[in-house]
Order: sequence, then C-alpha cells, then structure tokens
Amino acid sequence: MSRTFSLSPIPISLVDRARGAVPIAQITPKTLAAWLKTAPARLKRWVRAMNFEADPGAALALPAPDGRIQRVLFAQAKEPSPWDYAQLPAKLPPGTYRLEIEPEQIAADAAALGWALAAYDFARYRQAKKKAGIAVLVWPKATDRAAVTRAVEATFMVRDLVNAPANDLGPGELAQAARVLARRHGARMTEIVGEALLKKGYPAVHMVGRAASPARAPRLIDLVWGRAGAPRITLVGKGVCFDSGGLDLKPSSNMKLMKKDMGGAAHALGLAHMVMAAKLDVRLRVLIPAVENSVSSEAMRPLDVVRTRKGLTVEIGNTDAEGRVILADTLTEAAREAPALIVDFATLTGAARIALGTELPALFCNDEPTAEALLAASKTAADPLWRLPLWAPYGKHIEGHTADLTNAPESAHAGAITAALFLERFVKPSIPWVHLDLMAWNTSSRPGRPEGGEAMGLRAVFALLVDRFGPGSRAKQKRIK
Repeated sequence: MSRTFSLSPIPISLVDRARGAVPIAQITPKTLAAWLKTAPARLKRWVRAMNFEADPGAALALPAPDGRIQRVLFAQAKEPSPWDYAQLPAKLPPGTYRLEIEPEQIAADAAALGWALAAYDFARYRQAKKKAGIAVLVWPKATDRAAVTRAVEATFMVRDLVNAPANDLGPGELAQAARVLARRHGARMTEIVGEALLKKGYPAVHMVGRAASPARAPRLIDLVWGRAGAPRITLVGKGVCFDSGGLDLKPSSNMKLMKKDMGGAAHALGLAHMVMAAKLDVRLRVLIPAVENSVSSEAMRPLDVVRTRKGLTVEIGNTDAEGRVILADTLTEAAREAPALIVDFATLTGAARIALGTELPALFCNDEPTAEALLAASKTAADPLWRLPLWAPYGKHIEGHTADLTNAPESAHAGAITAALFLERFVKPSIPWVHLDLMAWNTSSRPGRPEGGEAMGLRAVFALLVDRFGPGSRAKQKRIK
C-alpha cells in the first residue's frame, strides 16, 4: 500500500507587519557616493571601516546609536533578479525588514520571490535543531502576492519531491502526491497500474517498470482539470522514481543521484499547481509514466523489442535509456487529443548536461513562435533556458536494426538531440510541442537555490501559458498558431 508523501510546510519569510521593520536601502556605487555625502559622520566611518563598496549583492547593516540596526545598505544589480534578494536573509540577523523605497511590481515580485525561496530547507530527515529565528521581509506593496505564492509553492513542491529518498517515494507514492494535488484543486486523477498497462495499450511503460513489480508496479498517472471547452494543455513528466540503469547497470557514482530521475514528473505537478491555482481557463491534462528501473528476472534486456502505443517498435539498445521509452507511450496519448500545446519535462540525457552544464535546461521545440515566446518568457522570469535544434539529419541515428527505432544510438555524439528526435516521432507535427531536458538538481548551493532538488524552467513555462491562455491572450481571440 502506497504511503502519502507529505510536502514540507512553507516557512513564513514574508509578513504583513511593517512596524519596527528595519529599512533596506537599495543602492548602487553611484548612489552610495551621494548617500555618504549627507550621512552622519559615524555612519561614514562605519561604511569605510567595513570596506563597503556597493558591489552587486553586497549588504551592510548600519548600527543605530543604541546598538540596534538602523538601516541596511543593499547593492542591487541593474536588472531586478530574485537571486539578488535571495542573498539577503543569510546575511542579516533575525528580525523584520522592509524595502525603504517601494519598487515597481517586477522588482517587488523579484524581491519577494527571492527572499521566500531562500527559506527552503529540506530537513524532514534530520533531528530538529532549535533556531534563533530568521530574517523576514514585509511584503512590498506592489507585489502580486498570489503569483509569488504560487511560484514558491510550486518550487518547494518540486524540491521536496526530488529530494525525497527513493525508499519513501516510489511510483505509488508519486501517484499519491498527484492525488493530493488533484483533491486540493478539484481535479480528477486516475491511474493505470501494473498488468492493466498492457490491456490499456501502454506496453513501453510496462516493459520498463515491470522488473520492480509487484512491490513497485509501474503506472500511468492521469490528472485532468478545467472547463471541457477550454484550450487543451497537456503536461508530461518523466517519472522514473529510481534508475539503477537496469541490466545495463549504472556505476555507483552515476547511480547515486538517481532518486532525482522523477524530476520531470515533479515539474509537471508543480506547473499543474501553478495553472490550477491561477485558475487559467484551460483544459489541463497531466500525464506521468511512473516506474522504477530495476534489475530482476523480469527486467527488459538489451536488444529486446517493444511495440509502443503508437505501433512503432523500439529496440532496446541500452536499458539505461529507459526515460524516452516510457515517454513514447505517454506522448502518443498526449497527442491523441490534439491539444493546443504539449510540454514535457524530463531528466533525460547526460549529453544535455555536457553541452549546457547542470544549471541550464535544454529546450527543444517543433514550433518557432512557441520557442521564441518561451525563450523571451525565460528571460523575463529569470528562469533561463537554452534552445538546441531538432536537427533532422541526425534522425538516421535512431533508426533501429530489427525494429523501427532504437532507444540508444550507436553514435556517442549529439545525445540530447537524438533523444529529442526519438520523442518527436511520437508527437504529431501539427501540435506545438516543448521538450525540456533538465537536471532538476543543484550540485552546489547558491543563494535561494540550495544543493539538492530544483525547479528549472517552471516559471518560464508558466509565463508562456499565461501569455498564450491567460486573460486577453491570443487563445481568447482564437488566434493560436
């Protein structure tokens, strides 16, 4: 019986009260020089003694005559970014702070978001330690509180799910997490489990996950929400709850982080939360193939052949290239309803990490207007993506010998591209499709982004959905391309 995996409570790092809050003065090297000209002599001496030069991200607490903090000087970069403000809570002592000059909404949202994300701490498996308190920020007046709250909740959800150890988060528990989310928003959630996958036409999902049955039976999670006549949006998330590599066993160094191989599923659920919480007028569907890629007598073998939901056959060139196999069935089902947009998230290839590093997700898209809009949204949201090509001539590498396709090309080159081309074979060309190949993990800590599970591209895709399907969007005017 699956357990319900509960999410961590969100720390209260943004508050309403302003009385007694310490002001934070946002400065630049130029405005610092101007400020020093009129500042009391004791504060001038303090700033010079502390060698404070207003480098971006630098903060300095100024003492009042009674020893309390009178004001904080904070050197902000030219463009407002949540990661600037995410540095502040760790640099300041516990207490309540406010922005001295209320910013416009974009900067206000960035400040609130960065401050809130910096409070994340996945501590459920550690003994509780007594804390002295944290630095909290008074909500900036221009902040879109609902938008910031949605983004924080979704990010924390992704982080919690990815950080959870595989012994506590298998396919069944992932389904329970989806069910809890569905109940919260009044969505309908169903699942097809185990042998029923064969009866319902998902043989590829079954083949990958059957080695973990019956204890961790594979399943397809299917969540539906929204008005029946609204534009259809389908999110797909790779849900490999642990990836041993199968019979093509991973070395221990590569297997260590494989609890995060369901990061795509976590992103799909996090984005679904943002869509439902914002009440976008869309018909949302979330499809997650949830499996564990294990080793047993039932494990798929190299050069086995599986017939997918689409009817194409796939030769298993490598059992460790299982993600694209389960996504084949799932994308076929996603395309069946001809939605206005399909977005899939997947921790799919090491090749994408070699090309772009761990912090920058690879974007593939079969539709130029969608790709351009998403890249623009990623810049606005400070949620970077980088586009790689669906280079058709490389399609020759995914052609199979004894089957239509192979899941593991012989060539070691362009692995992220050939994986995306493989997935593209299961999406109708007429449907705009976005594929994000991401790490879903911070390999080291940065302000607001602690080491561990991470949401990548989430806010960017949500911004695209608002642009396409929110109030006043092109969808409302029936001009979706």
